[in-house]
Amino acid sequence: MKKDLRCAYCDIPAIKERTIIENEFAWAFPTNIPIVSGHILIAPIRCVALFEELTYNEQRAIFDLRDRLKPALTKIFGAEGFNYAWNEGKVAGQSVPHFHLHMLPRKNGDTGITEYEPRKFLYRPGSREESPEDELKTISEIIRNEIK
Repeated sequence: MKKDLRCAYCDIPAIKERTIIENEFAWAFPTNIPIVSGHILIAPIRCVALFEELTYNEQRAIFDLRDRLKPALTKIFGAEGFNYAWNEGKVAGQSVPHFHLHMLPRKNGDTGITEYEPRKFLYRPGSREESPEDELKTISEIIRNEIK
């Protein structure tokens, strides 16, 4: 019998195994279906779906990890800018009911969205292949080493 998952981020061990960095209230890991290389998700440890459900400490912890990741992602992926986004509710594209901030390092000519049109970013144009778990763990390790 197949087990119904409460939350992929909480229940799938492989996601926790690719943790890049964490603090008391949040952790960061590469998404398995990246828009561009270095596409990171930052999530609270506590499972809540909406930003409004986060405590002040959880909000601050998420943005602290963003601040700590940005220099490493800039260096490793040659980022010239970043996209940040979160989706709230199924109708808005939230596929995992656990709040998460998308952090995408962007540069001219990257293989992600080729024109700046926020609606195309938010609605995921086209399909993207899932990255192999070994590749995601390698990316996690490279970023982790750069943060140290």
